[in-house]
Amino acid sequence: MTINIQETIKMIEELVHINSPSGFADPAITYCKQFAEDLNYETSVTNKGGLFINVPGKNDTSQRLITAHVDTLGAIVKDINEDGRLKLDLIGGFSWNAIEGEYCTITTQTGKEISGTICLHETSVHVYRNNTKIPRDAEHMEVRIDEKTFNVDDTRNLGIEIGDAVSFYPRFDHTDSGFVKSRHLDDKASVAIILQFLKYVKENNIELPHTTQFYISNNEEIGYGANSSISENIVELIAFDMGALGDGQSSDEYTVSICAKDASGPYHVGLRNHLVNLCKENDIKFKVDIYPYYASDASAALTAGADIRHGLFGPGIESSHALERTHEDSINESGKLLTAYCLSPIKL
Repeated sequence: MTINIQETIKMIEELVHINSPSGFADPAITYCKQFAEDLNYETSVTNKGGLFINVPGKNDTSQRLITAHVDTLGAIVKDINEDGRLKLDLIGGFSWNAIEGEYCTITTQTGKEISGTICLHETSVHVYRNNTKIPRDAEHMEVRIDEKTFNVDDTRNLGIEIGDAVSFYPRFDHTDSGFVKSRHLDDKASVAIILQFLKYVKENNIELPHTTQFYISNNEEIGYGANSSISENIVELIAFDMGALGDGQSSDEYTVSICAKDASGPYHVGLRNHLVNLCKENDIKFKVDIYPYYASDASAALTAGADIRHGLFGPGIESSHALERTHEDSINESGKLLTAYCLSPIKL
């Protein structure tokens, strides 16, 4: 094991508590930037807000790019109801039922944070008969603000306006049995693994065989995180993202998941085979899988025209885009494959 698993989990906890839905991820980007610069890595921020961390290697001509995203699912204030409660529009692909009853934070334009709860308008079973039959959708779901608000003006006087970000409480927990439960493990678990790997490289004075760009993207959940600003020297691009679990899937919470295909199509078979061989050579527990309703920053880069070999691997995440869970084992195996890949030569 190369990364410190307990430090990694502690960092995951810190990251998931930084509100950063897509479009509002600057605080999480700042956290990652500061961590990298404290280790004396060269960083740069793109115009759209993504973070590059440059790690020089022996070969500067054929480079790698490894991306993980720090943006999360969330919502945005769509309207203010007559009673002062909030209507929402969702950010990212998830169902309303995944956030019913969740505590949330509204962040105003000035940075003020106000707590609330996302609930069905007709929640009370003592008032609304057969409320289980009411659809969970934009018409019926709302935010109950934790302030005395009785009308639109009361809410606006708090500083809340249409377009303000709404972030979901993560509910982080690390169990004695090794499970890590939280919203936003997609993809902050992978981000934490990368940052801890960078720490390992620096502390052990390791020179990578290829210059490697680590890109912490800020818009993956809405489809355009790391699809631009890619150097012509980049030969391979890895999306270090979650493995999807469920019926018909081979991935689990105890291994690293390698993606063979998602909704965008197959990933580069040569690069996928290289990842599989690295697992076999280094005794890394892995599963190869297909994610049927999924796309990544790697596939987005190809769509944008990047001439790269693309791959995807990462920890297995149960109940993705809801109350997610993984295990120390999957975090560990994912860190081992990240290390083995970064220390291996590019196989063209």
